Amino acid sequence: MSTDLRCRHDRALRELASDLFGRGLGRASVARALGIPEEAVRKWQLTYRAVGRDGLLSMGKAHARCDFETKVAAASAVVDGGMGKPEAMGLFGIASPSSLKGWCRLYREGGAEALRPRPRGSGAKAAPTTREQELEREVRRLEA
Repeated sequence: MSTDLRCRHDRALRELASDLFGRGLGRASVARALGIPEEAVRKWQLTYRAVGRDGLLSMGKAHARCDFETKVAAASAVVDGGMGKPEAMGLFGIASPSSLKGWCRLYREGGAEALRPRPRGSGAKAAPTTREQELEREVRRLEA
């Protein structure tokens, strides 16, 4: 099987993985049993732990977008509060580790305002940052 980590696996394979997780197998064992890259299984395991079997099986479908407040709360809990990403995923009902990772990066770089949705199709770029904003961002990064 291809080692491309971006490959999509069908629902039947995720069902098998879910069953194996439920039996207590770890990601390396599940990856070997299913013949797929361990990195893909690692993401599935995070999702399984955070939102359960149903969340894992619904991967690949269109997901409801999280609102601004949820994004800020989750990113703040991880960046400022030291919460682990899997714990934050479970607490805030986030199915995708990559979404949370991106929100945390934006939050570190620009604070809560960096997570505010921008109008679609406006082509507007972010306003240039002031020296004070740059220093605040650097302080947040160093504190993290």
